Amino acid sequence: MRAVLLDTPAPIETHPLRLGHVDVPQPSADEVRIKVDACGVCRTDLHVVEGDLEVRRTPIIPGHQVVGTIESLGASVTDRQIGARVGVAWLHRTCGCCSFCTSQRENLCDSPDFTGWTVPGGFAEYLVAPARFTYPLPDGFSDLQAAPLLCAGIIGYRCLSKTGIDDWSGARLGLYGFGAAGHVAIQIARARGAEAYVCTRDREKHQALAEELGAVWTGGTMDKPPVALDAGI
Repeated sequence: MRAVLLDTPAPIETHPLRLGHVDVPQPSADEVRIKVDACGVCRTDLHVVEGDLEVRRTPIIPGHQVVGTIESLGASVTDRQIGARVGVAWLHRTCGCCSFCTSQRENLCDSPDFTGWTVPGGFAEYLVAPARFTYPLPDGFSDLQAAPLLCAGIIGYRCLSKTGIDDWSGARLGLYGFGAAGHVAIQIARARGAEAYVCTRDREKHQALAEELGAVWTGGTMDKPPVALDAGI
């Protein structure tokens, strides 16, 4: 199959990625093989490519915002179906037995694998992933719309869920920084009826985008919002 490969990290301007051919991966017992239909590009991919994250596998296929169709099932997989559309995110697999995994905090696992860093990712025609770390996707999103939600969407949604806000109508939410996760979070918060106050240093781009998406106030990173906030993320 065709895949984008990184042999040695280097500045992106030097074009360290190459198009190559590798064997089609075979799923192990608890995995599924997915035909990739779309894969988003994340800032973390750039960290992998440029070596900001230590090399864990070489060559590596980057990409961790994957949308695709299940093509084959491992021998023990019973809760996924061939032909189903699913997503694959950054967290590829966890140990399942450390104190974090056993307390519903798998994102802090002691020995995880990560899609596109420690295991091959989605810049390829196919990839394999543990069935329990694939996410069925609703029909309301196109592949291109769904892909970024598998990273920025997950982060933004989790942050909102940790605010402690139960009644969002009229709630005052502060957003500190306004990258990919922030611009997803503001849309969810506003749809729930909240007011958004955004602090970010880039006035020409990020503050302008925040205002376009309905922020009632924008300011610099160190500026104080004009009202008391119910929560900040």
